Amino acid sequence: MTGGKRTAVTVLGLGNMGAALATAFLAAGHPTTVWNRNPEKAAPLVAEGAVHAEAIADAVAASPLIIACLTTYDATLEALEPAAGALAGSTLITLNSGTPSGAREMADWAIGNGARFLDGAVKNVPEAVAKPDTLLYYSGDKAVFDEHEQTLRVLGGDTQYLGADVDLAALYEMAVGATLLPALLGFFEGAALVTKRGTPASALVPYAVKWLEMIGSVLPKFAAEIDSGDYSDPSSTVGLFYAGSAHDDELEAANIDVGWRAPMNELLRRAVAEGHGEHSISALVEMLRKPEPVGATGPNG
Repeated sequence: MTGGKRTAVTVLGLGNMGAALATAFLAAGHPTTVWNRNPEKAAPLVAEGAVHAEAIADAVAASPLIIACLTTYDATLEALEPAAGALAGSTLITLNSGTPSGAREMADWAIGNGARFLDGAVKNVPEAVAKPDTLLYYSGDKAVFDEHEQTLRVLGGDTQYLGADVDLAALYEMAVGATLLPALLGFFEGAALVTKRGTPASALVPYAVKWLEMIGSVLPKFAAEIDSGDYSDPSSTVGLFYAGSAHDDELEAANIDVGWRAPMNELLRRAVAEGHGEHSISALVEMLRKPEPVGATGPNG
């Protein structure tokens, strides 16, 4: 982007996130073409200045930079199949959910059809798109990232390149995303408990946020323990967490369903049984790592 010129962009998929991406490109002055299976979703964006392509092949041909924000890699492949012939010479960036193997398959397909490819992830909600601290990360062809970095920063100020392995963004998406549902379930369980006493869930929010900030502050120490394999200097022990699992009885007595905790409690029990009771809670990673099958190979064979 030099001399005020803006890259033309096509956004495929206009769910909440896709629509937010298209809105951000439009607000930054990028000529934006949009496509969606349900064309009615394009109307608000057309009112903002987007061009609606009814056929996906036309949408792909309209711009050198194509952002696909569909649900999964399979959905993206299915949608793009009729437009495969229009991909040659373009850059395709996927911002969908999926697995590292799905990212590798997607990359092979795109490159096989003459496109350059990056995979990425938006690590925030649609409402946060275009904000200075919103995190997005990408992996794949570094030259492609360098070429389009300034355009991609329109979507979030904290835009990161993870590395040349095309599946890294999907790998990080799985690894980082693993914390989300357990954390939310913990909050929802707490909300169920206090609302039974007539206290609004909103009363918990400032304390839950403080608690999450504390968790964030100890992650570097836990990560260092995991990387070194030394769990002998604990801030909190496996045994302490295991003892805390006895409190589930009181929650059940309050008619709170704590069945979702059972696998975690079993993990703690196994860790204590295998001698980790006095080790840091980060030693649970050793319980989560299963032995590699004999003769197993890496993702690239």
